[in-house]
Amino acid sequence: MNERRFLVTGGTGTLGSRVVDRLRSAGGEVRVFSRSGEDGRVRGDLATGEGLEEAVEGIETIVHCASSPARARQVDVEGTERLLGAADRAGVSHVLFVSIVGVDRNPYYPYYRMKLETERIVERSPLPWTILRATQFHGFVVRLIQALDRVPVMVAPKGILLQPIDVGEVADRTAEYALAEPAGRVPDVGGPEVRDFADLARAYFEATERRRRVVEVPVPGKTARALREGAQTAPDHKYGEICWEEFLDREIHHEKGGKRSFRGLHRG
Repeated sequence: MNERRFLVTGGTGTLGSRVVDRLRSAGGEVRVFSRSGEDGRVRGDLATGEGLEEAVEGIETIVHCASSPARARQVDVEGTERLLGAADRAGVSHVLFVSIVGVDRNPYYPYYRMKLETERIVERSPLPWTILRATQFHGFVVRLIQALDRVPVMVAPKGILLQPIDVGEVADRTAEYALAEPAGRVPDVGGPEVRDFADLARAYFEATERRRRVVEVPVPGKTARALREGAQTAPDHKYGEICWEEFLDREIHHEKGGKRSFRGLHRG
């Protein structure tokens, strides 16, 4: 293909870094927008608008992966408005936004509500756009389990349904849409199985040979009810092929090979 110019926000993150690799492998010229500005990246900050004009100059397609659960209003919502304004002035021809499955079905959780608001901003933009929603990355589920793994008996919220997907598979799909024409709201992508959170936790402890009793407790509130009803799942869109146990086995083999620590891999 002719060399195309891409900007990836969040291009040093879990998903963004993989998208960068795939676009470069496809022959694209990829610019990474980063708060650090190291290693040839464009230094900037969505929360303030710093560096945006420089970042979008000469860009044809923006892949918007950047997000900040702790500062969702400033980064996700207001930052996206700033990004789209700069992109419009620069003549960008395609904006691809990566969102989360079910944010419209579970707006009770503040971060999901901010992601939904960000989607609406993209949809109202004069720029041609694509929105891709994905379910939970495997590593995110590991972090949830580790956050609750504080006592000999792990207390897990009862009946929470998740559909973990491999981040590399999401990157594959994201890159495909980035290389294509704007497509509006495209089909969601989810992992191969819808699983109960407690079941995922038990599989994790078994795989890591750690003895834990998982006790399920009911959690009140609209957010938990939506999660129990499968708001963050897409059973009709099972794009991913790497199941939870396969992911765990792969990461444990990395640990045994001395390449990295399984327990430390998804922290931070």
